[in-house]
Order: sequence, then structure tokens, then C-alpha cells
Amino acid sequence: MSTLVLFGRCRRGLFVAAPAVILAMLALTGPLLAPHPLDTPVTAPYAGPGDGAILGGDQLGRDVLSRLLHGGDALIASALAVAVVVTCLASVLGCVAVLSPRLGAVVERTADLVILVPPVLGFMLLALAWPGGRRLAVTAAAVVLGTPYAVRVVAAAAAPLAGAGFVEAAIAGGERLWRVALREILPNLRATVLALFGLRFVEAVYVISMAGFLQLGPQPPEADWALMIRENAPGILLNPWSVAAPATAIAALAIATNLAADALAPRTRGTLGTLGTAGRR
Repeated sequence: MSTLVLFGRCRRGLFVAAPAVILAMLALTGPLLAPHPLDTPVTAPYAGPGDGAILGGDQLGRDVLSRLLHGGDALIASALAVAVVVTCLASVLGCVAVLSPRLGAVVERTADLVILVPPVLGFMLLALAWPGGRRLAVTAAAVVLGTPYAVRVVAAAAAPLAGAGFVEAAIAGGERLWRVALREILPNLRATVLALFGLRFVEAVYVISMAGFLQLGPQPPEADWALMIRENAPGILLNPWSVAAPATAIAALAIATNLAADALAPRTRGTLGTLGTAGRR
């Protein structure tokens, strides 16, 4: 019976994950499917659909569909990088924090300091101080600002396991804390880590898009979904598709990814119910 339940859950998870995979593949291969050059005007500014432009033109008369197909690959790549880095850092730091009171105190105080920094101020500081480009600065800011929350989630889920017999036996046997975290605790947190990865990806999509709205991300003439919304907002009444198309793409990607992560994550009792009540040994 358990095999049938697992099979049914996997089928449902794959079915729910399909839209997210399709959207991601479409965004990554979009530049190959664009019907017009990225920066070539093909119609009048803010012209409606027609005349070879299915979604009309933007503020310069460029094809909205072509820029839409070009604007998602960098966003997805950046959000994926943020989700991977934050999940890996949080998994290790959260487990080590509940195994060592001293290291846990350092991690907690550092997380508190980062959380106190307003996100917009953090973006501005890193954008000005980071030696790389703005996209790299926004990606780094999303990692720095998102890791403390993720560490607390993992620590809350790992706290009940810190006093388990197999963990204490590994520590008594002389295993290093990071090996105990990776070999003994993390395998029992698969549901939490998978759900955390999905949530961090969705948050990264929103955060990177917000940076674009605040002019801290990619700059014209680069194609970017958030940048398209900001650039075409003045002409939304003339051609609503110039704003609605990229906004829908961002929302659809976030919703599909969130549903997929929730469907694919194994259900475990008591894992997420310990949030906010985690302690350290």
C-alpha cells in the first residue's frame, strides 16, 4: 500500500511540476524562438497586437514577444543560483547551529544583524560596493539577505534530531560536526530542504524582480521581465500587453515553482511544526 501511495504522490508531483519545467525551458530557450531581433523597432511605440507583432510594441516600438522571450533566461539563472547557494549554506549552518551551542550563538547573532538591515538598503549598499556588474550584485544581495531566514528554518527542523541517539552516538565516536550534519541530520530533512529550495527560488524571483523595479538590476537596453514592466508602465493604457505579459510570466513562474516544490516534497510529521520553537543543546 505504501508503494502505491508513493507512486501516486510522485505522479502528482511530476504533473504539478510540469508547468514549472515548461516555463523554465521556454525562458531558457526563448532567445532561439524570438521572431524579431531584440533591439529592432518593428512597429509604432505602444502599438497594439498586429502587423507581425503578436503582443504589440513597447515604448520604442520593439516587439514585446521577442523581448519577453529574451528576458527570462537571466532571471531564472540568477534565481536558481540564489536558491542553490542559500539552501546549501542554510542546510549546513542550521544543522551545525543546533549541534554546537557556541557556533549556534555566532550564527544566530549574525543572522539577527543581517535581518535588521532593510532589504532595499542592503541592495543599494551591495550594488554600490560590489566590484562586479549589477546583476551579480543583486544576486549576491539576495543570497546575503535570504540566508538568515533559511538558516532558522533548517535549525528549527533539525532541533528535534540533535538529541537523537544516532546523532549522539556519532558525536561520541569523534565525528566532526559538519560530518554529523551532512551524514546524520540532513538525510532526515529532505522534505524541509526541498520545500526550502522551492521557496528560496520563488523569493529570489521576486527579489530580483523588485531590484529591477528599483533600477538596481539590469539596465536598458537589456531585456529583462522586471525592466520591461518598469519601462512600459507609462504606456499600459495604449498596449496593456507590454506590461501584462512580463508580469504574468513572473507570477506564473513563481506560482508553478511553489506548487511543484510543495507537491514533490515528502510529507513528514513535526518537521515544519517546530518553526519558531527551535532550541540548541
